[in-house]
Amino acid sequence: MTIPADLEKRFAAREGQLLNDLFDFLRIPSVSARSEHNADTQRAAAWVHERLARIGFTVETCQTPGHPVVLGEWRKAPAGAPTILVYGHYDVQPPEPLELWTSPAFEPTIRDGKLFARGSVDDKGQLFAHVAALEVFLEARGTLPVNIILLAEGEEEVGSENLAPFIEKNKKRLACDGVVISDSSMFAPGIPSILSSLRGLAYFEINVRGPASDLHSGSYGGAVVNPAMALARILATMHDETGKVAIDGFYDAVRPFPPAVIAGMRQLPFDEEQFRHEVGAPALGYEPQYTVLEKLWTRPTCEVNGLLSGYTGEGAKTVLPGVSMAKVSCRLVPDQDPLKIEALMKKHVAKVTPKGVTVTVKHLHGGKPWRADLEGPLFEAAKKALAAAFGREPVVTGEGGSIPVVGDFERILGVPVLLMGFGLPGENAHAPDEWISVENFSKGMRAIAALFEQLAAK
Repeated sequence: MTIPADLEKRFAAREGQLLNDLFDFLRIPSVSARSEHNADTQRAAAWVHERLARIGFTVETCQTPGHPVVLGEWRKAPAGAPTILVYGHYDVQPPEPLELWTSPAFEPTIRDGKLFARGSVDDKGQLFAHVAALEVFLEARGTLPVNIILLAEGEEEVGSENLAPFIEKNKKRLACDGVVISDSSMFAPGIPSILSSLRGLAYFEINVRGPASDLHSGSYGGAVVNPAMALARILATMHDETGKVAIDGFYDAVRPFPPAVIAGMRQLPFDEEQFRHEVGAPALGYEPQYTVLEKLWTRPTCEVNGLLSGYTGEGAKTVLPGVSMAKVSCRLVPDQDPLKIEALMKKHVAKVTPKGVTVTVKHLHGGKPWRADLEGPLFEAAKKALAAAFGREPVVTGEGGSIPVVGDFERILGVPVLLMGFGLPGENAHAPDEWISVENFSKGMRAIAALFEQLAAK
């Protein structure tokens, strides 16, 4: 399959203007985490609303207890055509530290084929690729081959607290045959990808208390149990010597990945030594029987994220701390459940806590893992569309992090979710000098248009 000639001609004619339009979108500092940017976030929602209305969508901006949801609908496809829900977000991360940006965060700049701006890849650039593809399709043919619901939210960067309730409330209106999300990365330049799995999360705070206050370590050390040492002992029990998590029952619910998926991962062009060099680690570790990609995409983890206890300032202060604290996160894989992991964590900590201290374990945040089955018309259409736009078959990848909304769509609407992103590794999504490949934006628009055409054919 190739991109149809009429669509390709229209893309070529409109590409420069569409890039300029994206610049306008990126100039809006829609930082959802900061109240001083609330008006900007509303402005970004209005920008999406106006753009969809201009190309013939019926659009509503729906207020929530937080930032608004923009809901655009085009329901004029032929009878029997599928309905596809496209999701993206118009809010962005804070730009700080500003001094580390080569050019201003909200003044889009192209250098070496990369478009630099906050939100360029996460997720304004990828969201606009969908809007632009729909616009070009309508300009070229006057109609779309599928019905489209486009949902753009403004709270993804602050946890999407109001999105799942919105989906629940509007379940009938959002009924569809599949969800398409472009908020992820390709495996490497020139290698289009379908993201097939996301790890979940169970995040804990462990507090250890000993004496009523900090004590002089000379006067009391050796008689009073040190909470910092007690916490170190507790944390040391969480792994065995190979790096496997040693919490009883931790792996009981893990569903193995299909052998074909694992084989595909092992065939990807991934250099483990280069990976080690890039992260600056003297060596890689944990579970030596798995490749690095398997560890990142298919294996659950238990990691210490932060430690706090005693005196940590300049010079010496001989103190026996009264309290110690650790932040611990567990990345989960199907079919682990964060609430069950919470129970296992609390049971384990209670079992290994030494006498002389008291411990509390607080579950701060959780999210379920997700995995697609990669079968059915949505995924078959995506494979053909990506191949048409990029000139090669896509690969199947995983992601070590979490995108909670994926599970919400699948759970509430009961339809498959396709993750078809156009970012690249190293794009600084939450850091200074965030960028998106101009080539990927261009090919991404074409892949999206081809996807809609393929879905209609199926």
